[in-house]
Amino acid sequence: MPKGSGGRIRGIVAGRGRVYEALKARLGKTSAAKIANAGKTHADRSRMAKKAARTRKKRGE
Repeated sequence: MPKGSGGRIRGIVAGRGRVYEALKARLGKTSAAKIANAGKTHADRSRMAKKAARTRKKRGE
């Protein structure tokens, strides 16, 4: 679904659509959906974000 068209994105957990849209450009639909749907709780998502930050730091981004 294009940005700004409104409505929910099928298969993406409620409240995670913006994450999906941000990732989709880099990773593709399937990978973005897996990441966006992962982490049901705030603690899970926080852990994922910290891991991503470590990965970026290691790569020198």
